[in-house]
Amino acid sequence: MRFLDIFSLAYRSVSGNKLRTGLTIAIIAVGITVLVGILTAIDSMKNSIYSSFASMGANSFSLRNRDMQVHIGNDDAKASKGNKNVKKVRKSNSNKTISYQEAVQFKERYTFPAIVSINFRASGITTVYKDDKKTNPNVNVIGGDENYLDISNYTIEDGRNFNALDVSSGRNVAILGKDVAEKLFGKKLKNVVNNTIRVGDIRYRVIGVLQSKGSSNLMSADNVVITTVNNTRRIFNHPNASYQVGVAVKDIRQLEAAQGEAVGLFRVIRKLDLNEEDNFLISKSDSIAEMLFSSLSKVNLFAVVIAFVTLFGSAIGLMNIMLVSVAERTREIGVTKALGATSHTIRKQFLYEAIIISVMGGLIGVFMGMLLGNIVSALLKSSFIIPWLWILIGVSLCAAVGLISGIYPAYKASRLDPIIALRYE
Repeated sequence: MRFLDIFSLAYRSVSGNKLRTGLTIAIIAVGITVLVGILTAIDSMKNSIYSSFASMGANSFSLRNRDMQVHIGNDDAKASKGNKNVKKVRKSNSNKTISYQEAVQFKERYTFPAIVSINFRASGITTVYKDDKKTNPNVNVIGGDENYLDISNYTIEDGRNFNALDVSSGRNVAILGKDVAEKLFGKKLKNVVNNTIRVGDIRYRVIGVLQSKGSSNLMSADNVVITTVNNTRRIFNHPNASYQVGVAVKDIRQLEAAQGEAVGLFRVIRKLDLNEEDNFLISKSDSIAEMLFSSLSKVNLFAVVIAFVTLFGSAIGLMNIMLVSVAERTREIGVTKALGATSHTIRKQFLYEAIIISVMGGLIGVFMGMLLGNIVSALLKSSFIIPWLWILIGVSLCAAVGLISGIYPAYKASRLDPIIALRYE
């Protein structure tokens, strides 16, 4: 018999048992939905992370007192225990805050051809008011200097940057992110500059509005109020505040050299001995992104394990259903053989049935997984994703599950004696 004839027989048999076929397809579809859905969502998160960190600039780095803790599990602790050759830091120096005086010393003494900025994140839970309008209590208040906007890749849309008098006096002036400005003054942004707002209980004069950086739900760069670092020192009095120093080079090829000189100078400022490890960290936007990606890779593994467990259960269920089908269709098989069908043809028919059921489940699962993953993408304001690789892997896995599950039932059906099969009731 030709391929199309055998395939047609297999399809008619599958469509003739709708309930049994539907249940098996549903089991397989769940496994593929989990696999494709989670992995599509993770790809969306990665795109959002890339867009968020790309706005911070690839030619810059920052000095901070401690690393950002972005990990799942306790891998870092295990790694540190296993590494016995690392220099030790005096307990009194461990995670020591970067004082404003140290940050100023670094800015004054750093001679490498680069832009240096001192900044401090004063709050991330601030409400900003304008008359009867107010923002949600999640606005970031950041203190910076005249170089902060350049370091952070912000661009002034209206108004001006901080001048030397603003920074030295610490007077109440502020630059608004696009989201904050639109919330308080409307989409048209009329009469914003030189108007007044209230950040918490303190009044500020607006001197500028920033262009949008394309904020995402993972990191909103537009939901921000920027004032001077001296103003945050005066208004937001944090006794143990740790300041951050940003450095941006004009030529990205000089980034490594700039980092090396920054480490050497800051060790001197922090008064570290030669046998001591650094008690500060060089942080780049791409390294933070990689930390997040390494965490997401564990979620990847979790999704794959769930999908394979589900598919393994589906394979057992599919094989069981095919064996039941062989028992129920014993007489049909006898008639088919009596009419001239060979054992090879019978094997092919049952294999095709198993593969059809499995692939149908896979296609439904792929569609549902892609839909769920892109719902996450829409929530993160990321682009629509078609995960072609995972679609191919998902459908191929289903075809393999169908083939493996159908081998034994197909072999059993092909071995039936047509005389005995015709007598079967």
